[in-house]
Amino acid sequence: MIPVFKPSYDEREINALREIFKLGWIGLGPKTKEFEDKFSEFIGVKHSIGVNSCTAALHLALTILNIEGSEVITSPMTFVSSNHAILYSKATPVFADIQQDTLNIDPNSVKKLITNKTKAILVVHYGGHSCDMDEIMNIATSKGIVVIEDCAHGCGGSYKKRMLGSIGNIGCFSFHAVKNLACGDGGMITLNDDKWAKKLRSLRWLGIDKDTWSRNEIDKKYSWYYTVEEIGYKCHMNDIMAVLGLVQLEKLEYTNRRRKEITRIYNKEFASIHWLKTPIEKAGIDSANHNYVVKIAKDKRDAFTEYLASKDISTSVHYFPNHLYDVYKPYYRKLPVAESVWKEIVTLPLYPDMTDSDISKVINTVKEFSVKI
Repeated sequence: MIPVFKPSYDEREINALREIFKLGWIGLGPKTKEFEDKFSEFIGVKHSIGVNSCTAALHLALTILNIEGSEVITSPMTFVSSNHAILYSKATPVFADIQQDTLNIDPNSVKKLITNKTKAILVVHYGGHSCDMDEIMNIATSKGIVVIEDCAHGCGGSYKKRMLGSIGNIGCFSFHAVKNLACGDGGMITLNDDKWAKKLRSLRWLGIDKDTWSRNEIDKKYSWYYTVEEIGYKCHMNDIMAVLGLVQLEKLEYTNRRRKEITRIYNKEFASIHWLKTPIEKAGIDSANHNYVVKIAKDKRDAFTEYLASKDISTSVHYFPNHLYDVYKPYYRKLPVAESVWKEIVTLPLYPDMTDSDISKVINTVKEFSVKI
């Protein structure tokens, strides 16, 4: 079976893990710090704070804004963790509609939803393709609203030569097993604000002022001592995730380039299929190409996915609009584009280690289905 996603690992990751297992320090430690520093340099920000998931990154990012009782404008076209983080923070998710072509949040919809209770806009770079960040930032800046970038799909992508995760006030990344930079799990918060960064480092480690490694390295005489300044959470990164991240970061330029190459092959081969629309990449945007999502006539989607499954090709749907889930019924509003387009989308296999044979099989099978209908 050809999967939809698959991490790209080789001996380099295995050797990196072997090294820290020999050293014996696998918790929050020097490799996490090294990964944070290199990730900051890569994204072009002052601070990167390693956590155990993008969900935790979003939760902490919203927490430092003190948004309880406020509103956060957000996208319905995302994994539920994006919007669960808003509920964790006791704020109200306000769902904006999306753009038909990119499936990203629509700035025109955002404008109409701003109230005096709006404290943040949460944008999701769907599939690694940047949202219209100039429009979003102009809207937010004019109203004094914070912008959080959900870059779960966007590691390595850019908007007008600015790296995703460096444009809004805060960026949140996922290093889940199927993401472009895969650590099994993990996440990163990127930002330039010194005060927020200090608070985030405390919040990720139960509100403790110094992590164990820092106490061991800096305060050897009093390595047992720390103080607890606030109630925080247990969601820091560890050095197992970090060493995988360091290797994956070194490989990211190549793996993203391979994703882009496969995307171009798909687009070329599928261009003549009238019932299938391929994804776009707008001018000024360098997509991270996290996934490959096509649009298919609603009455053909089930037959299409079933046919590919019969040929041992996995597919998926990303996503069911969040505002339609039962848990979000209190926040429901009519979103015409999201409620229509999700019924057309199908995610086809895309990952760096796809062989030419795998790619050809996907293409040929799609074309075979085209003949059948």
